[in-house]
Amino acid sequence: MNQHFKDKLVHSLLKAGKKNKNFKIPVFICVAFIIGIYRIASTIYGNSKKILLTSCLILFFTISSSFASINFVTTNPTVIPEEEIVKADAVSDNSVVSVSEADADPEQIHIIDDLEVIDGYEDTDISNGNTDYYTVDEILGSNQSQEISEQDLVTQDQKEVFDKEDWRLVLINKQHPVPDNYEVTLGTITGNMKCDARIIKDVLHMLQDAREDGVNLVICSPYRDYQRQSVLFERKINAYMRQGMSYLEAYKITSQAVTVPGASEHQIGLALDIICDSYSLLDEGFGETDAGKWLAENCCEYGFILRYPKGKEYITSIEYEPWHFRYVGQEAATIITDQKITLEEFIENL
Repeated sequence: MNQHFKDKLVHSLLKAGKKNKNFKIPVFICVAFIIGIYRIASTIYGNSKKILLTSCLILFFTISSSFASINFVTTNPTVIPEEEIVKADAVSDNSVVSVSEADADPEQIHIIDDLEVIDGYEDTDISNGNTDYYTVDEILGSNQSQEISEQDLVTQDQKEVFDKEDWRLVLINKQHPVPDNYEVTLGTITGNMKCDARIIKDVLHMLQDAREDGVNLVICSPYRDYQRQSVLFERKINAYMRQGMSYLEAYKITSQAVTVPGASEHQIGLALDIICDSYSLLDEGFGETDAGKWLAENCCEYGFILRYPKGKEYITSIEYEPWHFRYVGQEAATIITDQKITLEEFIENL
């Protein structure tokens, strides 16, 4: 639309509006519209090069930003793809997911138990020796001089009023490490196998009653000092790294099965790893054996609890361990077992 054509059109419309008053308002609207369109067209035409250049720049930056975003998602490991987010949302809050499940085939990951990494150590590596496996006959045979009776049990003196400061109830976990000033009075179970001296008669009584019920228990790991716990922890990490895991992956999966040094109940002499003569693996399968079931049902009578029960991993931060038993005293053990709670929950309710 050139200037001459625009002026002629506007003049014609104004002339028609003067002749007919009914057309006056529509004519003025049309004139205003025409003038507006003309000015916009003139501006675009006069600045066409600037507008074209600006449009090209905007298009260039839009395309560049899109490619940068795509590259960031595909190369930055901290960005989680949408399908992985769906997987994470589908995991129950009460479950513990091992590291590397998304990156490695679970069938190719060999879960390592304590006995595998303890084998082969010399006394110089572990301060309290490397013999760490005694059957019920060996233990009771070496303690024949001790008469075991109900009156001898430490648990019989337990008070009804529980105290967090009671040595039986000391809470040791990742959030509550072994206090620096904690002192353990060790007693010998048999050979070089030791535990807190105050619980030995309860331990022997439990082994004796289990044998009378046809269950031959085996103690494979009682007291472990800080050095031994450190060796066990680090050796498990190295074993998982040999399977292809990174250090962080190996550390996380190890910490779900072995408490970090300084946070282990074995270091205070109140925890025992117990299996049986017919099942020597420290895995979930032990819980399905006659020995595992007997211990779960009867250990509280001797002051022990199943320390890391199934379904409580979100509280204990340790996977289900049907072989790990902790001494807390008969009354506390009975309450914890009957209510199906953990030591953490029991302490919290005191």
